[in-house]
Amino acid sequence: MSEATKNIKEPVRKTKVESFDISRSDETLQLATDLAKFIKDNKLSTTVQGKEFVNVEGWQYAGSRLGIVPIVDHVINVSTEAEIKYQAKVTLFDMRSGHTVGAGFAICSNKEQGKKFYQEFAIMSMAQTRAIGKAYRNILAWIIRAAGYEPTPAEEMDYGGNTPAEAKPAATPVAAPAAVTPMKAVPAEPLTPAAVASEPAPVAYASAPQKEEIIRLLNHPVITRQEKTKMLLNINRLDEERATGAIAKLKKAIEDRENGQAATAA
Repeated sequence: MSEATKNIKEPVRKTKVESFDISRSDETLQLATDLAKFIKDNKLSTTVQGKEFVNVEGWQYAGSRLGIVPIVDHVINVSTEAEIKYQAKVTLFDMRSGHTVGAGFAICSNKEQGKKFYQEFAIMSMAQTRAIGKAYRNILAWIIRAAGYEPTPAEEMDYGGNTPAEAKPAATPVAAPAAVTPMKAVPAEPLTPAAVASEPAPVAYASAPQKEEIIRLLNHPVITRQEKTKMLLNINRLDEERATGAIAKLKKAIEDRENGQAATAA
């Protein structure tokens, strides 16, 4: 008997997953208590002017207890020659109902206070992080408040806006020397194609429909919890090509396992 057949014949042990229903007041209070303890034990809050603001990991924990996961819809480069700036949009997907239940937009710029020397990838990543926190805040702010914290993600609190350039003091005029030898203007050499650095092509991340299709397939009974967790942890890193491959692999795995179960039953 093959190992695959053994796995099919053995009864699947279902592990109970505790979750909460926000429509029930008693469960909401229990979630707020659990959330407050989790945030405190794992140091997932930041103190700003004497108030406690929850980091995005705390908001994600609250969402996960309700079966709500974030999906990055897009990250747009809105930079200029003088500023690195990204805008991100995140939607929230309810795995139990199979519907989108919220969304959030956010931006990040190297003109913000403390981000002058951030590299471009860090600016892009922070825009996504803020959008995740903003999306959760739009639907779960009251639960965070019930847990005893400020209902604004900590990542939003470090946004200092675009600070204007400091005015430089006027320079003291200096008398020109009596005789100045004029310098010949040296014509600039034309840039060759090899000298021009080509900009990297933007990454085409997986679309929202692709991510929703992956989540739908992951909810199939023949997909294991380990497989489901691993895929969900990496879903926002997939580009369109890898997402297409993941969908094809999931469909094949489901078909093969269903056929295996049918053959065993026969």
